[in-house]
Amino acid sequence: MWCGQHGGMPEENKVALVVGSNGVIGRNLIDHLVQLGDWDIIGLSRRGGTDAGRVRHIAVDLLDEEDGRERLRGLEHVTHIFYAAFQDRPTWAELVPPNLAMLVNVVEAVEAVAPGLRHVSLMQGYKVYGAHLGPFKTPAREDDPHHMPPEFNVDQQNFLEARQKGKTWTWSALRPSVVCGFALGNPMNLAMVIAVYAAISKELGLPLRFPGKPGAYHTLLEMTDAGLLAKATVWAATEERCANQAFNINNGDLFRWNEMWPKIARFFDLEVAPPLPMSLDVVMADKEPLWNDMVERHGLAKNSYQEVSSWRFGDAVFSWDYDFLADGSKARRFGFHDFVDTEEMFMNIFADFRRRKIIP
Repeated sequence: MWCGQHGGMPEENKVALVVGSNGVIGRNLIDHLVQLGDWDIIGLSRRGGTDAGRVRHIAVDLLDEEDGRERLRGLEHVTHIFYAAFQDRPTWAELVPPNLAMLVNVVEAVEAVAPGLRHVSLMQGYKVYGAHLGPFKTPAREDDPHHMPPEFNVDQQNFLEARQKGKTWTWSALRPSVVCGFALGNPMNLAMVIAVYAAISKELGLPLRFPGKPGAYHTLLEMTDAGLLAKATVWAATEERCANQAFNINNGDLFRWNEMWPKIARFFDLEVAPPLPMSLDVVMADKEPLWNDMVERHGLAKNSYQEVSSWRFGDAVFSWDYDFLADGSKARRFGFHDFVDTEEMFMNIFADFRRRKIIP
């Protein structure tokens, strides 16, 4: 790794630009960079954030090219771009223009002012393999052929590959499974979906029912811990052999909901009842008054119902009635050997939510 000493000389300062700094991935990446101690960090997001120590934040709308260029004008010291931003849209085709434009605007703005740019890290996912569309080839591998577009993940990578030609900087693409960790107001937060669903079930005196498709209860799948992903992301961005490569990053173990669900129920002191297919987006739509009452009665942190709700994403994950996994061995062959026990990950995240008073 390029940390500390390199070629006998102290390395120049490393400055990370974390794009999408308030999401599950960006927030955990910043925490990891802070712990490493030899990075200066700039977080980019629409909401901005609170500056602390070696971390400062810039609020910017990356879809506004001119405003973006103006706000990013002072980033001449950036050495590494970590791109983890995402804008949701109703259809796959509509996802392409905004998500491609944000990446293009960041890279063009930073490249124009930062002569020491060394690496652009792109956060992708199993959508590259068509995992969101239906049963796909498993285990998916980094060199599997692309599926029929539209697919913004592929367009983003194509842009980086073309842009990098003849440049001194390199790129890497990280492909996690479902990422679990702490973040509020995130549209793709499975751990929060489960925790709030369980807390509300308990409040109503109900057992914990798996709400997904019947087949989804029995399929094999895997998760990616946000802390593990942060380590892998920095590793791929600073290890020379990883230049211009894509890597699947997952916890390293597999599970089925039929085994995990009772363990999750036990954490919340709930009974398990047989699965019952239902749309969380529909059945949880009227629960805001109940949530507000729970916040008051249990002395929880004053988070709005919107901030803790990712019901549409929960519905998507719980609809996968096909195996959902990718081969993570390429990262191991290149030298990344960390792994996380998925059951332990869920329990640690739920305990963390309790400590933060997100749930009772």
